[in-house]
Amino acid sequence: MRVVLESYYRFLKLLLTILMTLLIIPVSMQILSRYTGIIPRFIWTEEIARFCFVWIIMIGAMIAVRDGTHFDVDVLPRSASKYIEFASRMFVHLAILCMALSFVYWGYDFGILGSRQRSEISGLPMLSIYIGWPIAGATWTVFTVEKIWDEVKNLKGEHNGAR
Repeated sequence: MRVVLESYYRFLKLLLTILMTLLIIPVSMQILSRYTGIIPRFIWTEEIARFCFVWIIMIGAMIAVRDGTHFDVDVLPRSASKYIEFASRMFVHLAILCMALSFVYWGYDFGILGSRQRSEISGLPMLSIYIGWPIAGATWTVFTVEKIWDEVKNLKGEHNGAR
C-alpha cells in the first residue's frame, strides 16, 4: 500500500509541475496582448489561467498534507511525555481528517452542481474544477490515515522496545 501512496504522491508532484508550466502560457499571452500588439487579445486565457490556478492550489494542498507542511501548526505546547506528544499529534491528525471528510461530503454536492454547468467563455464543464474539492478531501483522508497509522505504529514500537 505504501508503494501505491508513494506513486500517487509522485504523480501529484508531477501534475503540479505540469500545471505550473501550463499556467505560464495563458498568463504570458495575457501580458503580451495587453501591453504589446504582438498577439490579439484572447478572452479564454484568463479563464484557463484561473482553472489552472485552482488545480494548483488543490494539488498543492494535497501534497502539503502528506508532507505535513500545510495544516500542521504547532499550537499545542511541547511535552516531555511521549504519550502527551502522541495525543497532541493525533489531535492535529484527527482535526485534519474531519476537514478532509467534510471536503469529501460537501464536495460531492459541489461536484454535482458543477456537472450541470459550463464555463461562460471556454465552454468547459465546471465539473472539471468543482471535482477538485472531493478529490482533495479523499486524498487528504488517505494521507492523514497514513500518518495516523505511522504514529500508532511508532508508539507501539517505542512501547515494545521499552520493555
